[in-house]
Amino acid sequence: MVLTKKMLCLIDGEHYLPVTQEAIDTLNKLEYHDVKAAVFIGGTEKLKNEDEDSYSNILGVPVKFGTEKGIPYKLIKDMIQIYGVDTVFDLSDEPILDYEKRFKIACLVLEQGITYEGPDFKFEGVTQYEIMEKPSLKILGTGKRIGKTAVSGFVSRLLHEKGHNPCVVAMGRGGPEEPEIVHGDEIKISPDFLLEQAEKGVHAASDHWEDALMSRILTIGCRRCGGGMAGEVFLTNMKKGAQLANKVDAEFAIFEGSGAAIPPIKTNKNIVLVGANQPINNILKYFGPYRISFADLIIMTMCEEPMANPEKIKYLEEHVKKINPDAKLVATVFRPKPLGDISGKKVLFATTAPSDVQTKLIEYLETNYDCKVVGVSSNLANRPLLREDIAAHIDDADVMLTELKAAAVDVATKEAIDGGLEVVYCDNIPIPVDYTYPDLEKSVLDLVESAIFDFNNEIED
Repeated sequence: MVLTKKMLCLIDGEHYLPVTQEAIDTLNKLEYHDVKAAVFIGGTEKLKNEDEDSYSNILGVPVKFGTEKGIPYKLIKDMIQIYGVDTVFDLSDEPILDYEKRFKIACLVLEQGITYEGPDFKFEGVTQYEIMEKPSLKILGTGKRIGKTAVSGFVSRLLHEKGHNPCVVAMGRGGPEEPEIVHGDEIKISPDFLLEQAEKGVHAASDHWEDALMSRILTIGCRRCGGGMAGEVFLTNMKKGAQLANKVDAEFAIFEGSGAAIPPIKTNKNIVLVGANQPINNILKYFGPYRISFADLIIMTMCEEPMANPEKIKYLEEHVKKINPDAKLVATVFRPKPLGDISGKKVLFATTAPSDVQTKLIEYLETNYDCKVVGVSSNLANRPLLREDIAAHIDDADVMLTELKAAAVDVATKEAIDGGLEVVYCDNIPIPVDYTYPDLEKSVLDLVESAIFDFNNEIED
């Protein structure tokens, strides 16, 4: 059965009223289209008056004028709710709406769970399958390489320590054809084991392997291809992964995003990562606000120089809070945590962290783990350059310390073992930048308890 599309139109005073009338009539004549109302969003060139009744009579639908100066964003949101529409159709144009204003409208509309479209564009909110049979949260981000897997590991370890028995469902560009369970709680994930998996054709540095290694819990690996402007993926088997998560012996499910793509699973609560190292426009404009609107807890990462100066961090914090004032926010940095003993050893360190922070990471490792870092490569995601970096330092090192990402297995692990080095994998731990922010562990645990409460209430309802 085809459902009728209930529409709210955006109109302006730069068009003659008979032209706007014809456009609305044209939409109404289309099969399964029903224009419920219109919002006047500005423009005076061809506007004779602001008499809502006369406009409504001529256009044949209720018309409302905003009282605020500029685009009446609140009125648009109110009219969506009043008329229960599922589509906002834009019949306006330059100069009333430029690209920035249209993206702001798009975020507002998508946050309501409906579609925003116009003559040559159509934006839809991301898919959110309502299939979970246990409490859950998802972790998504405003971009790639801002720490989603590190935070996922942190959250899952914390939940495991507190007796919540979590599992992680991760999707990645190199994930398996069918959702794959890795029993991080049962198997020993050694360098030799991962190298053996890689030689079988498995992407052994995929996010679910990293989650299993770092957290020692059950993980489910999924794949995805493509990432839309608002976070939708073209192809993913995460729905199957979620169905599998319902069946495994876990009490709580964590869904981990990939890049700026959003897990297509409706969860009880959401954590959104914002990378302070990203361009400001990518966070505060385009579809950054839409992603931020998902958050119950916002974790700002990379909050240190040279990736972001204090002024930028403060600016981002203020504006992110304006976008989502109800979400708690914690600003953090990442610091390495070896999973094995590297004390007294000469270390070759492979990371995805930018070269600008190498000095801080070296100092942290040497101070906290009593080692000597003899070489660092920030080229873990660039195989040719990583090989060059390893070759330049391998004769000086005792141990290869590497994050489990990108080429960590097929290049870093393999070449280290071939060169006679011990291999130790490395986690990244989020640490609040100072005491003025909410306690991160408590914030996560409170969110999880809230997710469990919401889930149990949904069952009762």
